[in-house]
Amino acid sequence: MNTFSLTPLFRHSVGFDRLDSMLDRVFDNDKTAPSYPPYNIEKLTDDQYRITMAVAGFKITDIKIMVVGDLLSVNGEHSLEETGEEITYLYKGIANRSFIRKFNLDDHVKVINASMEDGLLKIDLQREIPDEAKPRTIEILQKK
Repeated sequence: MNTFSLTPLFRHSVGFDRLDSMLDRVFDNDKTAPSYPPYNIEKLTDDQYRITMAVAGFKITDIKIMVVGDLLSVNGEHSLEETGEEITYLYKGIANRSFIRKFNLDDHVKVINASMEDGLLKIDLQREIPDEAKPRTIEILQKK
């Protein structure tokens, strides 16, 4: 694997020390990252995003969405429903497996809501920059 240094970035930036470890996680896990369930990430406006996941076969009660710090985690667990009858499959091509999908959220990105329709789970995200983080002008005082 090729390695690269972010030292030039750190020379001109303050507070980006998490970026180095996040990039390491992304590149280390990229080859082993699960591909199920498929998903899209959409940018709706400059501050609004949507994650759409194909979760056909899951009920709303089978899916749990959690945010811890800057990590959004979507967990799908099939409920164990016993119908009492034994099924003999000639071919079984529909996956009946659980999943955990994790997304790193940028600073000030919040989950607004989640909905499920036609086998698609939609998670809406909003960037909400607090007033103290918005640009402000600093007055320069002249000493007497």
